[in-house]
Amino acid sequence: MVNFRDKLVPWDQLVAWRTAVRGTGRRLVITNGCFDLLHLGHVTYLETARNHGDLLLVGVNADAAVRKLKGPGRPVNPELDRALVLAALESVSAVTIFTQPTATEFLSLAQPDIYVKGGDYTIQTINQDERRVVESAGGQIVLVGLVEGRSTTNTLKKAVHP
Repeated sequence: MVNFRDKLVPWDQLVAWRTAVRGTGRRLVITNGCFDLLHLGHVTYLETARNHGDLLLVGVNADAAVRKLKGPGRPVNPELDRALVLAALESVSAVTIFTQPTATEFLSLAQPDIYVKGGDYTIQTINQDERRVVESAGGQIVLVGLVEGRSTTNTLKKAVHP
């Protein structure tokens, strides 16, 4: 029986989840983001990320962090909805919601073998604290391309001004 809700890893169980994954010898890929209105760019990015390892854990920014990053009208969908929609995707192995403004603590606890960021970043422009956490634990950072013209911001602009 399939139950995507089982893919949600509560924050307080993240370390134990990671320990269990490490025991299997599988390579853990991690990415993170808002994932407010799921679109082709997101699912392509997540599939590409997943193909860099054996499991994909997605860190979802909590609502308060999204508001700080994107503005007072965001997120459109609440954090639990965003996390569960991601969990329903085949390419996503697990999802955790984190409340901090950056992914540094999330990455420190989850210890990715591979940390994937979108092609709108370079190794110099990603959060350097996140970079240090990943690399100091032996993880690797991979940058993957984005699907041109696909973004939540563009989708919202089209909805307001069709």
